[in-house]
Amino acid sequence: MSRSASSFLTLLFFCWAGLAAFAQSPTPPPAAPANPTVTPSPAPSAEAIINSMAPADLQQVIQLLKSNYINPAALNEAELNRAMLSGVLDRLGGGALLLSVSGAEGSPTADAFYSDVIEGHIGYLRFGALTPANLQALDTALQGYPAKKIDAVVVDLRASGATNDFATAAEFAKRFCGKGKALFSLRRAAGKLERPFVSERDPAYTGLLLVLVDGETAGPAEAIAGDLRHYNKALLIGQPTAGRAVEYSDLPLNGGRILRTAVSEAVLPEGKAIFPGGLKPDLAVEMTTADKRQVFQQSVQVGMSPFVFEHERPHLNEAALLAGQNPELDALEATQRRKNAEKPLPRDVVLQRAIDLVTSLAIYQKR
Repeated sequence: MSRSASSFLTLLFFCWAGLAAFAQSPTPPPAAPANPTVTPSPAPSAEAIINSMAPADLQQVIQLLKSNYINPAALNEAELNRAMLSGVLDRLGGGALLLSVSGAEGSPTADAFYSDVIEGHIGYLRFGALTPANLQALDTALQGYPAKKIDAVVVDLRASGATNDFATAAEFAKRFCGKGKALFSLRRAAGKLERPFVSERDPAYTGLLLVLVDGETAGPAEAIAGDLRHYNKALLIGQPTAGRAVEYSDLPLNGGRILRTAVSEAVLPEGKAIFPGGLKPDLAVEMTTADKRQVFQQSVQVGMSPFVFEHERPHLNEAALLAGQNPELDALEATQRRKNAEKPLPRDVVLQRAIDLVTSLAIYQKR
């Protein structure tokens, strides 16, 4: 064999050996990132820290503040009592209130009862204040329903604020709940008497029922909403209620001030208390308080339909085309002029959702 052939074979051997070694070597692991991202845990809030402390720890904090804080006058006995009272009232939520004079704050507005018929077959009932006069107006509206062939009712409790009159509230609930049904009880502190409310009459309406609620649905109105959901399978639509279904007592203080404190709470038939969490809607729909109040104010003159339905725009047709007109363009220009001249009507999106639901159920039942 020639020297050149031998050199070629030697070179070929080393190349083959290198390739075999490369093929058998393990794949190196991926390099770790130079700076791994670590998501820090959120720091606990001051309230969470305070709630986790033992009584001895709380007392220690107060003593250390008294001894070390830069302004000792801010931690004298009067200031500590003010801070304690402020914290207690905040934690009790609507369970206790301080009033400057008896009944000056927190008294409900006497909203009038209002009723309407939407799309020819849906009854709309806005109870307003839960008063005997509004109860009589409700009876009048319900008596006319058979002749109007009402097959669905929307009860609006968004204008029914807190009162102490649970007896009248029970009368409103009796118009929809069956005879002999337990409506709710007023329960005092543990071991004290409960005051039950029971329906002793036949209901005036038993059909499809939807209930509108929000943060201004308070006190006995929350008990009514709970009853209609429990007995009538009514869906609650809107926002959570106030969580103030309690009976208050006004206790006089020195200087003419009043401590208004909850002395009993409304408990629904299944034993569920409404205070302080309120009732959560089955269908959550957001609407601003300002828009709602504007709707309620203007609906007395124009009805509820303008706040629910869009006006149908005219369309271009053959007659308009032959006349050289464009109804769509004319309507658009008229709408623009109205927008420039006046603020457009707000939409009651909560009621709109209820009407859509009634319509959907009617379509489903016909199939």
